[in-house]
Amino acid sequence: MKELLISELMPEKVNLLDSLCLLEQEIFGEQPRLMEKVQQMAEQLVSQLSDIEDPLEQAEKVLDVLFVQQLLTDTPKSLYGLASHRLDYGLDFISMAPTLKIMVMVHVIRSTGLNVDVVFVPDDMMIRITCDDTYAVIFDCINGEPINWQELDQRLQQVSPNDAQLPLQSLEDNKLISQHLTSLKNALIREQQFKQALTCVDILLAMTPDDPYQRRDRGFLLQQMDCFKVAYDDYRYFVESCPQDPAAKILQLQLDQIAQMDTVLH
Repeated sequence: MKELLISELMPEKVNLLDSLCLLEQEIFGEQPRLMEKVQQMAEQLVSQLSDIEDPLEQAEKVLDVLFVQQLLTDTPKSLYGLASHRLDYGLDFISMAPTLKIMVMVHVIRSTGLNVDVVFVPDDMMIRITCDDTYAVIFDCINGEPINWQELDQRLQQVSPNDAQLPLQSLEDNKLISQHLTSLKNALIREQQFKQALTCVDILLAMTPDDPYQRRDRGFLLQQMDCFKVAYDDYRYFVESCPQDPAAKILQLQLDQIAQMDTVLH
């Protein structure tokens, strides 16, 4: 794993567009060709906000530019394919996986100087533009619909009744990148592109060493590539780290069978 790549992805705040390009280069062996289109989008947004002073009006204009003028409105899908995780396809066909779309939009909005971040609103990641100490606009990245405060309170109350009034925690850029890599990895696995999925896992493990779930997924990928010894070690690590996980019980049965086969063979 290239140390330079990991060092670029690890800070709490990074250039998200550059990070996307670095990841596509590492995973697919080529850089996206439409980076300039994202920069043009950013320049258009800066231009349209230049004469607006009210922060709330600026936030409303952001939604208008991105979802109406740029036609980035989409409909939610249960699964997003591999192509939707790649920048060129996403921009060409206006069909982006949520993590990719959030990274692009946050990059574009940051170029205006607005206070923008990503927050987790059960069960979704959403983009928040903070206008001042009183007002913030939180919106869905897929359709651009802002969430009202009543719905926000209801969602938080369902998850944590006692802590519903606590402020929403901002998601650091490196965590957002991890979310995108995980979504991309899952899409690659569904399309049986195991070598590239393994590259995703290697990057994730370099960012969060010994994450048991990434070790489990690496074990699965290595098993598909006939690297049974390392796969066995990763599975065992997961079982020992997460014994209560339902998947651990299934994997333990497989490990027992492998151990019995080794005993018979030797």
